[in-house]
Amino acid sequence: MANYTLYGSEMSLFSGKARAYLRWKDIDFTEITPTPDIMKREIMPTVGWPVIPVVRTPDERIVQDTADIIFDIEASAPNPSVLPEGPVQRFVSFLIQLFADEWLTLPAMHYRWNHNEEWIYTQFGKNALPDGSPEEQYEAGKKTGQRFRGFVPALGITPETIPGVEASYEAFLADFSAHLEEHPYVFGGRPSFADFGLIGPLYAHQYHDPYSGAHMKRVAPRVANWVERVIAGDKGDGTLIGGDAIPDTLLPILKRQMDEQLPVLIATNDMLANWAGDAAPQEELPRGFEMTPFSTGGRSGMCMARTFSLYRLQDALDARDALSAEDRAKADALLDRVGGGALKDLSLAARLTRRNYKVALA
Repeated sequence: MANYTLYGSEMSLFSGKARAYLRWKDIDFTEITPTPDIMKREIMPTVGWPVIPVVRTPDERIVQDTADIIFDIEASAPNPSVLPEGPVQRFVSFLIQLFADEWLTLPAMHYRWNHNEEWIYTQFGKNALPDGSPEEQYEAGKKTGQRFRGFVPALGITPETIPGVEASYEAFLADFSAHLEEHPYVFGGRPSFADFGLIGPLYAHQYHDPYSGAHMKRVAPRVANWVERVIAGDKGDGTLIGGDAIPDTLLPILKRQMDEQLPVLIATNDMLANWAGDAAPQEELPRGFEMTPFSTGGRSGMCMARTFSLYRLQDALDARDALSAEDRAKADALLDRVGGGALKDLSLAARLTRRNYKVALA
């Protein structure tokens, strides 16, 4: 396939997701880590804001957002499909993407900014000033990094919740390790959409950062090995679990999602209903609404109700809506088993879309 350009970085959570997929798909691509000048010249004029990853396609289109990147390529290269053939497995794939993209970001951001902060400043600085002195790079990296560090309190990561964030993450690592004892990947013998969802938070911020990487290799070596295989584009044996089955080893992960993330999603959807009532048609959503209570790992706090989480939720709800009556009954029985029964009656307060690279009312 003709050459693609990936504007990304080894330090970027979502770049890891896009990169792993491109490698698995055998896409011919060149990766460029944007300097400020490249960002200003190549990305900002189209996207309108500084963000990675971004893909430039062979026909010169700019695609931003990892799911958009993946499905843009799937449209022209459908085999092998990144999505499982089984409709219930597809539904669960979107649930796992929702969990990975919008909830495992809590431990990812915590470990980076509370355990790897000084190191990451040096890495940002090398990108910003590749020809600068170490001192100049550090200062430039700190200036860039402080913007990302500023997101930490909005995610609910505080001294009071940090023990819970770490406890929940370590429990997830234990659950995923137990799954990997039975299956090389989420749905069997090869990577699929769910694996590429999980690789985002588990590679760049966790495996790749020095403190976090040592921690993962020590407490969850099977997960570290899975990261290495997925990021390398490993094909596995090419097969997925048959019969559209969801392995029992995934249930603790899904239960954690329903216990911790689902209440925040429901609260955010309630806020969307209030906001959309006064919004103009097709109005762009704010990045977040007000703060809302949440709990993780036995600790409670307040986090911002992030609107992009609803967009990822919409994907999962759409996948459930597309199920046949028989398959929906199977999916709903699974939701009941993991404490996700509230999803069966949940619908978004307003239909969302992406317009001009931002989430907006449809």
